[in-house]
Amino acid sequence: MKGTLNSRMARMMLPGLKRWIVIILAGIAVIVVGIFLYLGYHPVHVTSMIIRETLETAADLVPHKRSGFVVIVGGALIVCIAIYKMTLSVVGAYVPNERESIPDVLYRKRHLARGPRVVVIGGGTGLSNLLRGIKMFTNNITAIVTVGDDGGSSGRLRQELGVLPPGDLRNCITALADEEGLVTDLFRYRFDSGGGLEGHSFGNLFLTAVCAITNGDMLEATRVASRVLNSCGQVLPSTLVNFTLVAEMADGTVIEGESHITEAGGRIKTLSLKPSKPKATPEAIEAIHEADLIILGPGSLYTSIIPNLLVEGIPQAIRDSSADKIYVTNVLTQMGETTGYSVGDHVEAILSHSGTPSNLGYRLMEAVLVNDQTPDLEGKLPENIKPVVLDNDRVRELGVVVIKRSLLSQKSIGHHDPDKLAKTIMLWHMRHGRKQPIKKAIGKTLAKPATKASSTAPVATNSDSTDSSLVAAGLKDTSTVETNNGTISGS
Repeated sequence: MKGTLNSRMARMMLPGLKRWIVIILAGIAVIVVGIFLYLGYHPVHVTSMIIRETLETAADLVPHKRSGFVVIVGGALIVCIAIYKMTLSVVGAYVPNERESIPDVLYRKRHLARGPRVVVIGGGTGLSNLLRGIKMFTNNITAIVTVGDDGGSSGRLRQELGVLPPGDLRNCITALADEEGLVTDLFRYRFDSGGGLEGHSFGNLFLTAVCAITNGDMLEATRVASRVLNSCGQVLPSTLVNFTLVAEMADGTVIEGESHITEAGGRIKTLSLKPSKPKATPEAIEAIHEADLIILGPGSLYTSIIPNLLVEGIPQAIRDSSADKIYVTNVLTQMGETTGYSVGDHVEAILSHSGTPSNLGYRLMEAVLVNDQTPDLEGKLPENIKPVVLDNDRVRELGVVVIKRSLLSQKSIGHHDPDKLAKTIMLWHMRHGRKQPIKKAIGKTLAKPATKASSTAPVATNSDSTDSSLVAAGLKDTSTVETNNGTISGS
């Protein structure tokens, strides 16, 4: 603050003044030495005499043990302060003041590095929104992203340069960035003028440029972008094949291209890829097999989630995985894709396109997370956009547990709040992992893998194994979970 001692000292240390202050002090010291010499006292003798007399007086007044202890403590304090200041100086070079505090960095680097291995599958804004919340609980995140976009900046780059559409990849990378700094804003920046640049995102252009430098390796491009933004996780395309979405509508019409499908406005009967069954990225399959938690969605049903499940190897890897599996439904229906769809319609579409039998739905998703908070949409959105209705009985018949929570964002109409969504999912995962493995009966008596818990098991109470990152986040749950046998209250 202006006028304080610190501010006055700071002004004295301005460039150009320090050298003259030092010269003045040196001149005063020379004058003092000259006075001593004139009076017949040698400065060295006087100084040594003063020190000797001071120490002798201190030794006479204070016992040697007590004085020794005081000196040791004083020396230890000096060493500790010096080490502290030195550590701040070294770490400060890597953690500037405008970024995270040092305790936050240590928490993120050491504590979150031991968090659960989470795989999130989808695309679009829904996936990136979820990632912003999940990164608060773990750094072991893998986002598997669809690459079927053919509109906007991504579509233009795909058509002109033949690269995989980078838009959804870029959104996920920036969502996982460890800070909202200048570089992150730069990746989000979209040109609004400039001939061929108009409409392009800088992040899309960056990924495209790195992909070209690495001989078309989009995986390496995403790794480079993740390092630039210091992202806390990895982002992988579901396949490296440049495919096109093909939709057969309810009236028999066949439409190709993501943007054309959403513009058609009809009801989609089936979705396929062209070329069909492209090979999955090996790193994506490996991440699924090693995951502790797999999350499907949220996002556009037919253009963000299902395309990943049409890639050869991914649905089978999910069914074979011993991870906890949950699907997040959208808050609202989507024009051109899911008009009039219920939660059961969403689940059934995912199961049928992934080749999962309807009575074994739990192998692909053990639970479906549904928002039960009614959004205020009056006059804000088109009339044919409605909240996704929950049809409990139908979902239960598909072998999937229903979890209902209030998840609406206060900032964005019809979207999930990323913090609420992430906390709910991680709490479910924490509790689900502590249940005792039993057999689950759905329709007929079907044995579920022993490594997984049944939806009919009661929710476990808190135990010593509670994940410390969830406790640190202050997770509390007072809502209910719909199961095949009724309702389970949260603790």
